[in-house]
Amino acid sequence: MAKRILVPVDSSDQASVACEFAAEEHPDATLVLLHVINPAEAGYSAEASIPSFSEEWYETQKATAEDLLDDLESEVTEAGVESVERVIEVGRPTKVIVEYADDHDISQIVMGSHGRSGMSRILLGSVAEIVVRRASIPVTVVR
Repeated sequence: MAKRILVPVDSSDQASVACEFAAEEHPDATLVLLHVINPAEAGYSAEASIPSFSEEWYETQKATAEDLLDDLESEVTEAGVESVERVIEVGRPTKVIVEYADDHDISQIVMGSHGRSGMSRILLGSVAEIVVRRASIPVTVVR
């Protein structure tokens, strides 16, 4: 069975580094680039009360995610990866990443670390740390 490597991505430099690492370490695997749109990021601003705001916000987020996946897919194919899948999901990133891995025959997760420390890590948590704790498959966190 061919290896399938899940690479959760956002627009951070760490996500790009994780893609590079996955391409170098697993050139014969299928890389599954997953971007999670987090509805909590829409916030509670005055605009959020406008009925069409959430739909417009989602469409903007989806277009941004497509552009991001275009760029990252180009990077990994230039690095020699022949099989790339692109996925956009909506939800809480930690939950979506772990559930996607469980439900889609993923062999390993490779993801970037934001490298937070101190109070920001306590307040914001760490997506990578939660995924490492909850995933049932190996997780490689790239710095």
